[in-house]
Amino acid sequence: MGVHGRFADKRASNRVIIPVVMAVVAVFLPAASALSGEIYKWKDENGRVHYSDKAPPEESSKNIKPLQLKTRINTIKSVDVTASDFMESAARAREEREKQQAAKDQRVVMYSTTWCGVCKSARKYFQTNNIPFSEYDVETTERGRRDYARLKGRGVPIILVGNKRMNGFSAARFQQMYGD
Repeated sequence: MGVHGRFADKRASNRVIIPVVMAVVAVFLPAASALSGEIYKWKDENGRVHYSDKAPPEESSKNIKPLQLKTRINTIKSVDVTASDFMESAARAREEREKQQAAKDQRVVMYSTTWCGVCKSARKYFQTNNIPFSEYDVETTERGRRDYARLKGRGVPIILVGNKRMNGFSAARFQQMYGD
């Protein structure tokens, strides 16, 4: 094959490529102009503000303003995170979860009545020693009645510390339960 044969093949391939390129340009050129079009803002005769990509009708617009939109791409600034940072934050999160679980395990709940003297002693002990507790009256609250029945209560107070139970109240026994 001579030099002329190679050029003839190239011309033949150009005859195929050029129409394809022209077709692609014809398809994407209108889309590019639509993306770069103007957006108009105007007020109509009723004072309502309108936005459009088409110029408003002359009779219904006052103070036509083409808006200049600023396009920002990837404007988020990232921080550097190393594996050790990740491991430290994971360890802190784990410690926090363990503390919350321990606090939940040590949660104090007392089922009581208003007339019970032992209940008053327990309540005063918790308040004096800054021990957070929840209290449910077994006679006046629905939850107190329901839980008391579920616990098969036979007297008050019933004090729960996590999954441990005390019937009645003794400061020494409570400290033993609460400290464990």
